[in-house]
Amino acid sequence: MGIEFGYMSLVRVKSVLLMAGATFALVLFAQLLELQGFKSLSSLFSAGKIELRQDSFIYHNSSSNSTYPSVLDAANINVADLVSTVAEVSDEMVNGVSNVKGDSYPENIKKFGDTSNDDDLDPEDELPSNDELELNNNTQVLGVSKDNSSKQENPPEFELPVLNDTSKSDFSPGHDIVIGPAASPPLNLLSLTNSPENLETNPGNDVNSTALSTSRMGKDAEDLFTKNESPKIQKVGLSNAVNDSSVSSIPATKERVKEPKRMVVSISNMNDMLLSSYASYKAVKPRWSSAVDRELRNVKSMIENAATIEKDSQFDVSLYRNFSAFKRSYELMEQILKVYVYAEGERPIFHQPPLKGIYASEGWFMKQLKSNKRFLTKNMNKAHLFYLPFSSRELEIALYVPNSHSRDNLIRRLSDYVNTVKAKYDSWNRTDGADHFLVACHDWAPAETRKIMANCIRSLCNTDLKEGFQFGKDVALPETYVRSPQNPLRQLGGKPYSQRRILAFFAGNMHGYLRPILLNYWENKDPDMKIFSLLRKAKGEMTYAQYMKSSKYCICAKGYEVNSPRVVEAIFYECVPVIISDNFVPPFFETLNWESFAVFVLEKDIPNLKSILLSIPKTRYRLMQQRVKRVQQHFLWHSRPVKYDVFNMILHSIWHNRVFRT
Repeated sequence: MGIEFGYMSLVRVKSVLLMAGATFALVLFAQLLELQGFKSLSSLFSAGKIELRQDSFIYHNSSSNSTYPSVLDAANINVADLVSTVAEVSDEMVNGVSNVKGDSYPENIKKFGDTSNDDDLDPEDELPSNDELELNNNTQVLGVSKDNSSKQENPPEFELPVLNDTSKSDFSPGHDIVIGPAASPPLNLLSLTNSPENLETNPGNDVNSTALSTSRMGKDAEDLFTKNESPKIQKVGLSNAVNDSSVSSIPATKERVKEPKRMVVSISNMNDMLLSSYASYKAVKPRWSSAVDRELRNVKSMIENAATIEKDSQFDVSLYRNFSAFKRSYELMEQILKVYVYAEGERPIFHQPPLKGIYASEGWFMKQLKSNKRFLTKNMNKAHLFYLPFSSRELEIALYVPNSHSRDNLIRRLSDYVNTVKAKYDSWNRTDGADHFLVACHDWAPAETRKIMANCIRSLCNTDLKEGFQFGKDVALPETYVRSPQNPLRQLGGKPYSQRRILAFFAGNMHGYLRPILLNYWENKDPDMKIFSLLRKAKGEMTYAQYMKSSKYCICAKGYEVNSPRVVEAIFYECVPVIISDNFVPPFFETLNWESFAVFVLEKDIPNLKSILLSIPKTRYRLMQQRVKRVQQHFLWHSRPVKYDVFNMILHSIWHNRVFRT
């Protein structure tokens, strides 16, 4: 009996041990599965998706309650930490989730009749686009991606022209760059163009950043462009989990980044390129001649031989490249120009563009042209120009699939439209579209129209030379922020120059790589430099519009793309615009002498911004501010077009290029 009891006890002990072992194995297996699942979920469902293109570095806060990019406290960043390669990303949208407030798809967009008081908002908050940031194979990212399915976009099929240059940058490609860990959230886009070349050789009396030597820069700026330094960059692999509140615990590796040398075309070189474009351009020979061609050749001759006008009671002639030619060209446009508008195309992509927000230029132009009896014709044989009446903004709203990272269906829709026109009419086929034009303010418009409308005159807000903008053919379209369609001139004007106490002002979202750098140098650093991220309404505090009306200089720093509504806003509020956006072609470039009323600062010279502005004599500033007030008439929308207003100036730029391409 004792033996039998002992045997049964041994069996029970073995059973217990076996069950315990099996349980332990199951626990280990479950933990392994949970760990793998966590990594997968972290990769697939992270709220802060990151997609980039062109060797850029960006981080979006993974907090589910925030659609704003996180910005690193300026105190935690070294100057050298801010240098990286250029991010070429389209403005305003990441994976269907806006970087700015108030964005949504059509059902939630503010209606035409909404006249809520939004005069004090950052202009890029109003009607942002649904954009994606793309990632290529050469990119390392701070953060975790939802997936690796982002579509790589092909690089541009062109290069900037090589210009004669004897002035080199302080800093050459191939540096290692360090973005060190910090206790606060990482910078939205820790990226700056490597070695932007200073092509300014003859600044003359014009004000721009190249007029100052690098010896005037502070120590931080010298460190930024020192050749002998070898900073490193710490990057986070895509498989690492990110703590929402800090990145200091993320393991990082050092990796050398080979950066392509990027050419920066100065405003003076743009002037030369514009002139050479007229001399070198070879017009598309029509398949058959017409009376219109002969008429335009006569117009060209009359403009070239216009009588010299040295003074004019209505205009400051110094605002123009050639005032005599401009005035004669404008007069001939009013007398002769006829435009045919295609009726084809379904709404809202065609014939129904936005009239409010940052894309309003394309809407107001279409609305006012279609109601203009002077310029319209229904006889194709009499038309000098043919208008393709689509809205780049409505095209994106209607057809872009969130998270698809593809614009193929948008391009296909435009291609189908062109094919319809070609099949139905001979007008396109006569010149292969060279006498056709479009007006588009969306950031994607250059890429969408680059091939299918290659010969057309393209009036674009995004006038980046890297994106294929062509002098002598394409037209720089003003990006105008219309807050009230019923009263587009609301709050027009500002204080006289003697009452503008603030040296410089900027406020806006941290779009792109440049603005965080601007804030790192100047936010809360100098009482004369009112540089902010977002302004919030608070009792007793100055509003966005009040700052612009009270500042001497308004900083127009690029966002994700080179264009910004702040350029026109500065003129609207009679503030001298300071444009910080390399390779940006400003509006009406073929007509206006921008250096007479605006300041151009190279992106690399942000550390020297205050010195540049203070170097401008008071008499020069006063003259520039007066010229801003004089040039303002060319940038204003009216309920009905007014002579020399923005509608007529857009049309004149298109007419001008049509005449000189004949």
